[in-house]
Amino acid sequence: MTTITTTRPQLGALTAESTFISRSFIHSVRDIEAMIMAVVLPTMLMLMFTWIFGNAIEPDGGYVDYVVPGIILLCAGFGASSTAISVSRDMSTGIIDRFRTMPIRSSAVLTGHVLASLVRNLVATGVVIGVALLVGFRPLASPGEWIAVLAVVALYILAITYLFAAIGLAASSPEAASGFGFILLFLPYVSSAFVPVETMPDWLQPIAEHQPITPVIETIRALLMDAPIGDAAWWAVAWCFAIIVVSVVWGAWLFRRKAGRR
Repeated sequence: MTTITTTRPQLGALTAESTFISRSFIHSVRDIEAMIMAVVLPTMLMLMFTWIFGNAIEPDGGYVDYVVPGIILLCAGFGASSTAISVSRDMSTGIIDRFRTMPIRSSAVLTGHVLASLVRNLVATGVVIGVALLVGFRPLASPGEWIAVLAVVALYILAITYLFAAIGLAASSPEAASGFGFILLFLPYVSSAFVPVETMPDWLQPIAEHQPITPVIETIRALLMDAPIGDAAWWAVAWCFAIIVVSVVWGAWLFRRKAGRR
């Protein structure tokens, strides 16, 4: 007696990922409001800090050059936070159960969300920089330094998006994911984004100096203004890669656990 066994064919190496990236892009295009808010909110904050608080902080009008790097990361945070809601919505609506019947890797679902968010946030960052130039931002970066700025911003967006994706998996609902993400959006305020660390209270300075956002901001600021970077770049890259590794491992574990994959 012959026993016939069948196995489900697996999709090609990039077929599943490209499918879910396209799916996430389509959802992004349809959610125009979220895209607009991801650009408008950081832009409004930049205008507020530049026009309302700027003269009090730096009367010579140079505060815009200081604050733009922090606004860039704030923009990335606002844009990436929507990833947590999207992932949580996928987990709570039952669409993941349908994906489980298909011959795809579980990582493809998260990869689609993350890469679509990366492109979306880079576009939003470009818009924010354009507005900054209109209100007086005058960077001194060379073409090579601009490329380095883009690389650092992209790495940070990748790290924070993977973290938000993992938070979306951990949250019990899209509303909870939004709340957890909102907490993370406060990190740039406890950094060198808006004021130098040394101007903060003594007990707060160690926290601001050694959290992940500060070295990333200092690296971007130094590159844009053609200033010495020191060891900030190494710390920025190390923090970003550490966040990516932890988020990917945590997210994969959560996905297998919630989707019933053992």
